[in-house]
Amino acid sequence: MTAILTPPRAPETPAVQRPLTLLATLAGAAAAGSVLAVCLAVGVIGWFVTDGGVHGEPRDGLRTGALAWLMSHGSGVSVQGTSLTAVPLGLTLVVAWVVWRFGLRLGEAVAGHGPDADALSDGERDWTVPLATMLYAASYAVVAIITLVLAGSPGTQPSEGRVLLWSLVLTVLLGGIAIASGSGRLAVWLSLVPPSVRATVQAAGSVLVWFLLTAAVVFAVALALDLGTAMNVLSRLHTDTGDAVLFSALVLLLVPNAVAFSAAYLLGPGFAVGTGTLVSPTVVAVGAVPMFPLLAALPDNGPTPAWTPALMALPVLAAAVGVARSQRRSPTTAWDQGALRGVVAGVLAAVGVAVLAAVAGGAVGPGRMTDVGPEAGQVLVHAIPALGGGGLIGGLLATWRQRRAAD
Repeated sequence: MTAILTPPRAPETPAVQRPLTLLATLAGAAAAGSVLAVCLAVGVIGWFVTDGGVHGEPRDGLRTGALAWLMSHGSGVSVQGTSLTAVPLGLTLVVAWVVWRFGLRLGEAVAGHGPDADALSDGERDWTVPLATMLYAASYAVVAIITLVLAGSPGTQPSEGRVLLWSLVLTVLLGGIAIASGSGRLAVWLSLVPPSVRATVQAAGSVLVWFLLTAAVVFAVALALDLGTAMNVLSRLHTDTGDAVLFSALVLLLVPNAVAFSAAYLLGPGFAVGTGTLVSPTVVAVGAVPMFPLLAALPDNGPTPAWTPALMALPVLAAAVGVARSQRRSPTTAWDQGALRGVVAGVLAAVGVAVLAAVAGGAVGPGRMTDVGPEAGQVLVHAIPALGGGGLIGGLLATWRQRRAAD
């Protein structure tokens, strides 16, 4: 009787899939426009805070925010004839995180697109991720080009080629991986990769993270030991509350650059703070430097203490710890496999450190300030034996421990 009185349930209608072209295009534009909008807002706020809007117009603040966004994409700018080519890596990390998050959401949205299991078994190709990545990158690049046209001028001279290159690297590499991960394709593709290769790549990431954490700790300790000098710099600038907040935000955006400098210092070649200068564990030769709080972490000019060369052992130790911890997730009892995994992971991490060193420096002012930062080639030459050797030690120690556990 109950079955007779209960009305039949209406059949569920399948969810309508939105076109992949629309989803990918909107995601790319949103990934670029979201951070750009924040930079524009901060630029206007900074213009108003600095002088209460007395000088200039709001579009000056908008242009400043747009140029900051372009600089995070490696554009470089010219200020009163002075080239500024250093990349604010803190803002670049924010851009990369946003590109990753929008890529993940796009991947989830297009997960149901493409051929089904029957079509795949018949040999049909699945172009969902490549097509979504291409559209994602294209719409992101369009926003970058429009920003270049509107914000650039003969006086600022941002580099169009570098902006497009950085945009493609971020959206195709990072965004493409995020789209593949969100759509579930990445897990399927990774299952086809040999386990030893996956374990080596994971170990390389672990080495890179541990070494950069070590460099960050060394930089933080050096800055804390001379924190009074950094605070004195802030006081001598005679900034009010608004200016101090904006200046502090600028300092935070450059902290990743300082970590890259610290990494080059620990590896041995060090870095330059102006043409003809060098800061390394064995030699410190610098002249007058600009009034910038992070420069308080620089060691004193002249002969270095006898213990500073021992700091070059920290990269070896960090690589050993990184490989050993990674091998807990992918254990092996074969000596040759453990050794090879550690060495290759260290060399891959060394390449990553060299790339970071290449983008961390550049011109930051006139005169000798056109040469600031580490030299990527020297960093790579020193990083390969340090991180590769540390990875070898970590791989052998982890293999020995796992063999004992197996016995």
